[in-house]
This record gives sequence, structure tokens and C-alpha cells, in this order.
Amino acid sequence: MLALAIFVATLTLVIWQPKGLGIGFSALGGAVLALAVGVVSWADVGVVWSIVWDATFTFVALILISLILDEAGFFAWAALHIARWGNGRGRLLFPLVVLLGALIAAVFANDGAALLLTPIVVAILLRLSFTPAAALAFIIATGFVADTASLPLVISNLVNIVSANYFDIGFDRYAQVMVPVDLVSLAATLAVLGIYFRRDIPARYDVSRLEAPTSAIRDHYVFRAAFPLLGLLLAALFVTARWPLPFSVIMGAAALILMAIAGRVWAPGQPRAIALGKVIKNAPWQIVLFSLGMYLVVYGLGNAWLTASASGVLEWLARQGDVVATIGTGFAAALLASIMNNMPATLIGALAIDQAKLPALTQELMVYANVVGNDLGPKFTPIGSLATLLWLHVLAGKGYRISWGQYMKIGVVITTPVLLAALVALALWLPVITHV
Repeated sequence: MLALAIFVATLTLVIWQPKGLGIGFSALGGAVLALAVGVVSWADVGVVWSIVWDATFTFVALILISLILDEAGFFAWAALHIARWGNGRGRLLFPLVVLLGALIAAVFANDGAALLLTPIVVAILLRLSFTPAAALAFIIATGFVADTASLPLVISNLVNIVSANYFDIGFDRYAQVMVPVDLVSLAATLAVLGIYFRRDIPARYDVSRLEAPTSAIRDHYVFRAAFPLLGLLLAALFVTARWPLPFSVIMGAAALILMAIAGRVWAPGQPRAIALGKVIKNAPWQIVLFSLGMYLVVYGLGNAWLTASASGVLEWLARQGDVVATIGTGFAAALLASIMNNMPATLIGALAIDQAKLPALTQELMVYANVVGNDLGPKFTPIGSLATLLWLHVLAGKGYRISWGQYMKIGVVITTPVLLAALVALALWLPVITHV
């Protein structure tokens, strides 16, 4: 009960985000309290840090890359091209925006897709004078696809990185399993969003209101470096998949290269289009404290009772067959994530799977089902992920307020069929490639 009380208090502070405290210090405060009362030990600090450090710094490097490219105008350029490709047809523009969000989520993580693309889409919607209902359709689509399409690569979601590191899954093996699952998830997302918002999407819009895409580019050096650098980054992740090289080393190197280009290190006196100091300041440094603090609190809760209970549930599901085990694990992870946030839910799921006595194939199915559930499940509620809370905050600042009731009504309707489709695809696909 003490471990549960500390967790609830910590999660409340993380969601509330008192001014001046932030998510990092809120989580760290909970961890200090857990240490003080003996819920976790100093030995647990080392265990938890070994689980989260690589994922945390990989995520920070990825967001740094995203912020620099955003300052250079890369995402605005892409969004304007998409708007022009729509050719004035709203029902073509809608799936194109969803596909752009999916592509950004795959390479720049769900947080990058939700937080960087949303303001750009909002600005385009205002320029096109869309009605409030039409604007809401595009905004919701952008926010939801950021998570539902964050499955394909290890770097597409912090959940993926933590899980891949915990179970020693290589970048290539992860992509082999999850790229097809992500394609099914994306197809289901397009179908569900299209049906849900079919009456709100405008038939036509005026393309002449849009600026030329090249007008969005603010740093041509960074922009020209973007595509080759991203190509080399993905190639490096695949090539080094069989080596024990941390993801953060590769991502950190890419971030440093991009920072060097933005900072014009070869010409110190040359004017810079990007204020690197501002970018570095806005990087999610508090996620480092949050990862260690929140995971310590959750580790204590798991030690107390939750991990053992979850392992028992997983063992029961395993006896029902692999399809039921996959779907059951995914929905259990999704519900847990929607209640307690997907980051602690990911750790609980990983610990429970590791502790449960399971056949090898069933365990692998559950590992990926835990990822799917914690990637998609947060969309059930606003507290399911930090990205969603920040996304809602960004929207409020732009004048678009979505109530929790309105969000959950949409979230349950849209997420449930997409989650089911992704889990069924996983249950059918993984045995095929495992037995080949």
C-alpha cells in the first residue's frame, strides 16, 4: 500500500506539473521518498539506470535532431508540399496529412510527430480557413497517428527503445517484426479516422492561399544535410544491429553532426539561422530525471506486488493459445498505460514477461504485444502518455481546447479497432517469420 501511495502521488504531480517543478523533479521526488521509506534500495537504482539510460539519451538526441530540423523549416516545408499535393481536394489532403504524420513518427518518434507537426498543421488550417469541425478532424488525426504509427522502428517511440534494450532485440529483428504490423496499424488508422470524420472533412480548399514550400526553409545548410544524414542514420542503425553498440551513441553522433552544421563550426563568424542555445535549452532534459525517478517508483511497486500479479495473468493467458495471449497482453498493457501512463506500464509489462514461465514463441509475442499496447493504449485517455498531455497543452495555446471527456470519447472509438488490428497482425506474422 505504501508503494502504491507513493506511485499515485508521483503520477499526480507528473500530470499536474506544478509550476517550477516539472515532470523530472516530480518523478525524482517520488523516487527519493521511495528510497527513504525502503520501498526501493540503492541497489535498485543501479538496476533501473541500466534499463533506462540508453533509451533516455537516445530519446533526447532524437528530439534534438527534430528541434534543429524544425527550426530549419524542414517539417513546414514537408507539410506545405503535402497541402499542395492535395490539389484542393479535402478528402485527399486528409489521408496525406495522416501519412506524413506516420512517416515523421517512424523516424522522429511519436513525440516529434505530435508536438512538431501539430502547430504546422494548425497554421495551414488557419491559412485555408477551415471550419472548426474540419480543423478538429485534422488535428485529432495528427495527434492519433503519432502514436498508432510509432511501431515500425526501435527509435519510433521511447517504449520501443526500453523494450528492445531490456530484451536485447536488435534493430533489424525489431523492424522485421514490427514494420508489417505498423502498416496494418496505419491502414486501420486511416480507415477508422476516415469513417469517424467523413462528414467533417471539406470537399474543396483553395490551394492558392498556400505559400511556396521553399519559403519555409530558414537554414539551407541544415535542410540540404537532412536527407543524407537521416539515410546514413538509419543505415548505421541497421548495420550495427548485431553489435552491442548503444542506440544513444549512434543517435548522439547524428545530433552532434547536425548541431555542427547548424552552428557553422567551419565558419565561426558566419551568421546562424538557428539559435542553438535555444534548441539545447528546449531539449527534454527533464526526461532524464523522469525516467530514473518514475521507473524507480514503478520498480518499487512491481517488487511489492504488481509484477507477480501481472506474471500470473500472463501465464494464464499463455495457456489460452498464442492468439489470445497476444491480444490479451496487448489490451492489458493498453489499459494499464491508459491508467498509469505508458512509461511505467512498459516496465511493469517487461518485468512481468521476464518473470513469467512462458514458451519461447509466446514470450516473444508478449514482448511485442506489450510494445503495441503501450504505443497505442495511451490514446484511450489523456494521461496515457506525456506526449498526449503536451499535445493538448500545445493545442490549448493555439486556441483549440479539447476536454478530457471529448478526448476519451474519440479515443476509445478510434483506438480500439486499430489496437485489435495491430495485435491480430502481430499474432499472425511473428510465427511465420520465426518458423521460416
